[in-house]
Amino acid sequence: MKKKVVIGMSGGVDSSVAAYLLKEEGYEVIGVTMQIWQEDDEYTDREGGCCSIGAVEDARRVADKLDIPFYVMNFRKEFEVKVIDYFIDEYLIGRTPNPCIACNRYIKFDSFLKKAKAIGADYVSTGHYAKIEKVGDRYVLKSADDDRKDQTYALYNLTQDMLEQTLMPCGEYTKTRIREIAKELELEVHDKKDSQEICFVYDNNHGRFIEEEAPGKVKPGNFVDKNSNVLGMHKGIVHYTIGQRKGLGIAFGKPVYVTDINSKTNEVVLGDETDIFKNQLIAGDLNFIPFDKLEAPMEVQAKVRYSAPRAKAVLIPMGEDKVKVVFEQKQRAITKGQAVVFYDGEIVVGGGTIEE
Repeated sequence: MKKKVVIGMSGGVDSSVAAYLLKEEGYEVIGVTMQIWQEDDEYTDREGGCCSIGAVEDARRVADKLDIPFYVMNFRKEFEVKVIDYFIDEYLIGRTPNPCIACNRYIKFDSFLKKAKAIGADYVSTGHYAKIEKVGDRYVLKSADDDRKDQTYALYNLTQDMLEQTLMPCGEYTKTRIREIAKELELEVHDKKDSQEICFVYDNNHGRFIEEEAPGKVKPGNFVDKNSNVLGMHKGIVHYTIGQRKGLGIAFGKPVYVTDINSKTNEVVLGDETDIFKNQLIAGDLNFIPFDKLEAPMEVQAKVRYSAPRAKAVLIPMGEDKVKVVFEQKQRAITKGQAVVFYDGEIVVGGGTIEE
C-alpha cells in the first residue's frame, strides 16, 4: 500500500517540483496550500507572496498538471497568534523577531502535521532545501546539497517526531536543477521568482504594519550615545534593528549605527561600527537535534542570522535552557530575538533565540 504524503504547496517552484519528485518515488501525494493571512485583500494579492490568492491558484494549476488532489487548509487563527502577534510583541520590546522560523515551528511542522495526520497521512512534505536522515536511533537534519539555497537555519526547531514524519526531497538537488525539472514538466512556475518578503507585511514596511496593528503602542523617543547623551529623536523603536545605518533620519557627518535598543526607556543607542561587533551571546529556548541536552562544552560552527556565514564557536551550557556561545572571531550585529543556529559540519546541532 502506498504511503500517503501531504505536501504544503506555496505556489512556488520548489514545492511544486517536490510534489512531482514524491509522486515519482511512489507516494500517494496530496497537495495543500495553507491559508494563513487574515483577509483576501491587497496584502495577499501581490506577486511573490507565499500566501497570496495568486499563489493558491499557481499551486492548484500545478496539482492539476501533476494529477494529484489539491485542497486549501485554513490556518489563519494559528498564524495570527503564533506568528503575527509574536512578531508585533517582539518588536515592541526592542527585539528583532524571525517570523519564518515561528511559522515553520508552529504552523508548517506542528499545526499542519496534526491536520495531515488527521486525514490519514503518513508524512508531510515541503519544498525546503534541507535533508533529513536517520543516524542510529535519532533523526538528524543536514544541510542541503546546494549551499547557496540551504534553509536549515530556519528549521533548527524541528523535533524528533517532526523529523520522523517529514520528507524534504529538494535537499538533494540544486536550485538550478529544480527549475530545470519544472521547465521539463512544463510547469508555469518554473521561472517564478522566490518570495523574499515577510508575507503579511505590505511593502516590506514592518514599522508601519506594527503601528497599524498596535495603535498607540509605538511612541517617539530619544536617540542616545553609549553614555546616555541625547542625540536626537527617533520615530519609535519598532523601526530599528541592531546594526542598522540607513533610514535613521539623523545626520552626524559620519556613519552611525544602532548598537542597542532599550524598550524600558524607549531609547535607541547609536555608535560606531566597531560597537556592533561582539564575540559572545547568550541564547535560550533551545532545541537540540542529535541529542536532547548539551551536557558539556562543544565546538561548533554557528550562524547569527540567515545570511551570515558560519563561524567557529564554543557552546557552553548554562543551566536548564540556556547556552553561552563564544566565537573565535567577533560577529557583526548580534541581535536579540534572532536565532543562533549551531552546526557540526553538515549536521544541524540545534539552535536557540538570542537573549543577550
